[in-house]
Amino acid sequence: MEPLPQRRRVRVWFGDHVVADYRAEADLACRYAEAMSRRFAGLRVTSDPIPETSSEEASARPLPGERLWEVAP
Repeated sequence: MEPLPQRRRVRVWFGDHVVADYRAEADLACRYAEAMSRRFAGLRVTSDPIPETSSEEASARPLPGERLWEVAP
């Protein structure tokens, strides 16, 4: 059985408030984080691994589309 691909959670922060929250496979998450860092240069962008057994991931609402090109530049 093939291991599941690593997923990451990328968040864009305005102070203590999350203004964007995105979950995807590691490669897409990395590209998203880079794009958001360029777009929101003054805001903090974090990228954290999501454990395979994360209850947060299991209970989270699915986000609409994980394709990078659906994200406005």
